[in-house]
Amino acid sequence: MQKSLRLAARAVLLHEDRLLLVNAWPGGTSDLWCAPGGGVEPGASLPENLARELREETGLEVKVGPPCLVNEFHDPKSGFHQVEIFFRCHIAAGVIDHGWQDPEGVVTERRFVTRDEMQGLRFKPDSLPHVAWGRGFGYDPLELIQQ
Repeated sequence: MQKSLRLAARAVLLHEDRLLLVNAWPGGTSDLWCAPGGGVEPGASLPENLARELREETGLEVKVGPPCLVNEFHDPKSGFHQVEIFFRCHIAAGVIDHGWQDPEGVVTERRFVTRDEMQGLRFKPDSLPHVAWGRGFGYDPLELIQQ
């Protein structure tokens, strides 16, 4: 079994009391939603990587603020392990355009949801609503990847 560790940066972006979520399963093959963002590339800071990912996935320009959550998850079958650092973000420019296409074709849907609407969605990490609408810093210990 090949073991790998990946570092990712994700956005906790509230706009008009709604949280930005994306479906990052190519072809919409899963109903699992998450915060936008993705893997970091060496040579750029975490906030620079996150701003790039948000542009690619949503078309939005963002101002990246302080970190607010560390989450890690793994897939025991493949040995894949990802550590995600979530940052509070604000829109600097742009709007969600449903015609926007992720150049990598990973994010198939993007939308803002209320805290109440999240109760009807499947999302990860479990603490995302608490962190998004709360204050302070959160940590989610190792979770299993669920599809």
